[in-house]
This record gives sequence, structure tokens and C-alpha cells, in this order.
Amino acid sequence: MGGPDENPELWAFLESLHCGEILSGTVTAIERFGVFVALDDGPDHPVFPGVGFITIPELSWLPIEAAFDVVQVGRRVSAEFLQFDTWNLEARLSLRATQPDPFQAFADGTAVGQKLRGRVTKLVPFGVFVQVTHGIEGLVHLRELTPTPVASPSDVVQVGDDVTVVVTEIDRERRRLVLSRRHSSSEHR
Repeated sequence: MGGPDENPELWAFLESLHCGEILSGTVTAIERFGVFVALDDGPDHPVFPGVGFITIPELSWLPIEAAFDVVQVGRRVSAEFLQFDTWNLEARLSLRATQPDPFQAFADGTAVGQKLRGRVTKLVPFGVFVQVTHGIEGLVHLRELTPTPVASPSDVVQVGDDVTVVVTEIDRERRRLVLSRRHSSSEHR
């Protein structure tokens, strides 16, 4: 893409940005891998439709299928500056960083040992994922599914089943929720 010599204006602009700074712009293109944003205060990009770029995971705290679920071309956005991508000469941005993280709000109101109702969303070889509230899923390990061991999650539950689970771990850093179903049906040991 060229160094500071080839695109001095763009390079100087990107070097002037600070991590955590909020930049505004307009969505110019939506690709499979992310979203291009033409920044209000920045110069044009020599190759891409915008100097700002938001990867799919940085669009939303909630799992999304496609960028179209969150943004449309022509939409105005304000996003947090993450880093200067010197390889592509672009400003990596985060849209979700400007919004409250629903996982932290959930963690604030939830305690280990608490019972929750949820719906099974996915079966994996090592357990099942259960959605306990909008956008928040937790993992029930295979060994935590039943009091007695089973070979496969499908022996016990199917996708769409409503289940009662107990919170065994809330990891705020990794935004991970670990659940158990073993003790939810009966009282504690």
C-alpha cells in the first residue's frame, strides 16, 4: 500500500489518531469481512472506499449474521478508534465500543448459584449452549447436563428446549458464562 512517502497526507492523519478517540463518518461499502467508513475529517483512501474500517465482530456486542443487520450504506456512524493498520493504511474502528456491553449489564444483575430459565440454541460435542436472555448465551458442559454421565448432548436435550440452569461461572474479561443443569432440577447437594 506504500509508506509515508507515497501517501503523506493519509499517513499523517492516521498517525495523529489516538486509541479510544471517537471518529464520525459515513458507511460507504459493506463487505463480507467488514464495513468501510469515509471519515468526516480524514483524507480519501487511494484504494478503498473509506479510510475507516470496522470488522464484523466490532460492529455489535450481539452475535450477528451479517453487517447488514447493523448498518446500511449511507448511514452515519460514530466509532471508537482502535489502531492504525499500517499494512492497509486504514483506521481500524469499533462501533460496539461506543455502546454498553450487554454482558456486563447481565453480570451486574446475576450471581453465581442463581437459577435461570433458558433455551437451548446449539449442541456441540462437549455440551450445549443456552440463551438465558437476549444476546446472552452460556455453555453447559456435557458433564454438567445430567446427574449421570451421557455420551452425547442429544441424549438429553434438543435445540429449542426450555431448560432451567444454574450459573456456575461469570467471566467478565472473556465475556463467558458457564452454566450447569445437574443441580437445577433438585435442591443443592
